Amino acid sequence: MQLNLNKSICFFDLETTGISITKDRIVEISILKVNPDGSEDKKTWLVNPEMDIPPQVVAVHGITNEKVANAPTFKSLGKRNSFMD
Repeated sequence: MQLNLNKSICFFDLETTGISITKDRIVEISILKVNPDGSEDKKTWLVNPEMDIPPQVVAVHGITNEKVANAPTFKSLGKRNSFMD
């Protein structure tokens, strides 16, 4: 599908520790930026949720506590990334 864009548009996908918006946390952020010329920029970050990821959730997205153990926290990601200029 060809998009007729005047400005770039971004799409994002999150993987989390569960489905509660008040208690669960992000473990992965993926961004797709589509530019007016049709080019695309993609970026994915693992995020340390600072809490355990339940086994039933790992079974859904495959992201384990071990995979995110050394990843930056959401707060530190927000401070250091200008987000795909």
